[in-house]
Amino acid sequence: MYRRFATACLLLTLAACSSLEFPGVYRLPIDQGNIITSEMIDQLEIGMSRSQVEYIMGTPMVRDTFSPNRWDYIYTLNKPGKPKERHQLTAYFEGDALVNFTTNVKASEAKPVPASTSAEPTASADK
Repeated sequence: MYRRFATACLLLTLAACSSLEFPGVYRLPIDQGNIITSEMIDQLEIGMSRSQVEYIMGTPMVRDTFSPNRWDYIYTLNKPGKPKERHQLTAYFEGDALVNFTTNVKASEAKPVPASTSAEPTASADK
């Protein structure tokens, strides 16, 4: 009888540490990484120096040791009851100059996106 009781207590203790979500329990929305806004994208221009890009965007989330000419900015936000929000920007440099950047954040309508900048892939009308 003692073993059954001990086993039941152990299982209840382990179940308390599970990742089950209880209804009515408040969870904080947690944002991680670098915030990327369309205003920041508008300020980026091909030919900017690394320090200018870092001034606008902040310190990159990832500076790849094997590819020092690539900077990655990643932002995620988890809100309870909503899908995860993820923004990403990758900047490519040659020497000290920005030569290209890709992002899934749309630039604002006030400034057209430069031809060498690519945004998130979209379906073409040809298909």
